[in-house]
Amino acid sequence: MMDAPAAARTPLEIREAPLLHAATLAGEIRAGRLTPADLAERCIATIEAHEADVAAFAAFDAEALRAQARLPGLAELPLAGLPVGVKDIIDTADLPTGRGSPVFAGHRPASDATVVRMTRRAGGIIAGKTATTELAFMQPAATRNPRRLAHSPGGSSAGSAAAVAAGMLPIAVGTQTAGSVIRPAAYCGVTGYKPSFKLIPTVGVKPFAWSLDTVGLFAARVADAAFAASAITGRDLQLDEAASAPRIALVFTARADQASPAARLALEEAASAAARAGARMKTLMLPDEVETGDDTHAVIQAFEAAHALADEWDRHRDRLSPQLSAYLDDARNVTPDAYDAARRAARRARHALADATRDFDAVLTFAATGEAPEGHASTGSPVFNRLWTLMGSPCVNVAGLSGPTGLPIGVQLVGRFGRDRALLAAAAFLERAIVER
Repeated sequence: MMDAPAAARTPLEIREAPLLHAATLAGEIRAGRLTPADLAERCIATIEAHEADVAAFAAFDAEALRAQARLPGLAELPLAGLPVGVKDIIDTADLPTGRGSPVFAGHRPASDATVVRMTRRAGGIIAGKTATTELAFMQPAATRNPRRLAHSPGGSSAGSAAAVAAGMLPIAVGTQTAGSVIRPAAYCGVTGYKPSFKLIPTVGVKPFAWSLDTVGLFAARVADAAFAASAITGRDLQLDEAASAPRIALVFTARADQASPAARLALEEAASAAARAGARMKTLMLPDEVETGDDTHAVIQAFEAAHALADEWDRHRDRLSPQLSAYLDDARNVTPDAYDAARRAARRARHALADATRDFDAVLTFAATGEAPEGHASTGSPVFNRLWTLMGSPCVNVAGLSGPTGLPIGVQLVGRFGRDRALLAAAAFLERAIVER
């Protein structure tokens, strides 16, 4: 797809930020051509130049970042001293964790979340806390989309996606309960990787729905996300350069009518590019047992949110947004019987999905309904993300396509549960195919 002529754009033009490629930068540091301190200064300069417009951070301390970058031995560790942004619902001992809510203004956790400690042990330095929607729900953060400031960056991991898209950081950590990694990545034009459920621990992450909450990553390219995930988890998730062309199922889902014409065109263009590059493509209709998972997700999320946020509701209701307050009020009406039935339906859906996709390496489907919405009243719809989060499947937003106004439109690849490495390889294949189309 071609960008729209300049005259057709809004006054706030897309800012073509030079993205920071994590895998490449780590290689430069290990080779001695770059130091963690040099990279920290580059990130600080970009943040200082653009944070006033983008508002990606809830907390940022340049001097603390500089001090971390001077620690000895970083270059020998897997992340080689790369700066990492951490979503502000994830606990950090040395930075406040405000969770996007006045209830937690100035909150200082006593310890790091497990994923933060894993990142530090791997040689990552925590650059700051990235902005989140209120308690990772739908009330928007102050963050703006770096590609066009008048548009939403998505949510709830708004600041993490925007920081990578603005070239402020090479890696950022986010979370997804419905669509909070994939959708912001699609809107901001970066790679978003939601791993298989529980691959990255959620200990120290403010819960919203414990059966759904998943820690994920943002990076410039698929290779960078795979590099970061491998370094942080210690798992072999690096791309297999010798991998054969993937088998991909094209899935529109029963909610395809909610995709814009631009989103449908992007999905078809991605499928065509993959086929031309040698992927074996086949259109697949999901079984009814799987499609019902979209409604099932809503029941499970509501029941668990009513419990996870019970203290906030009981003691701080007047400090919650009307949107979250109304949601929790309704959520308290979901009965244990309805919840248990939804969990059983989810289990059947997971088995049915495994059977339906056993001959494929990945599912290609919509990442979002279209380009990022104009304005900041909404973070967009998770309609094309909820099902896959419920399934626990690994997901990747693959960037590289754009819509009629020039804003990014991502496409989503979904893998089989626990087959994250195969999914990342398929995503890298599709990413190359889109670039070379």
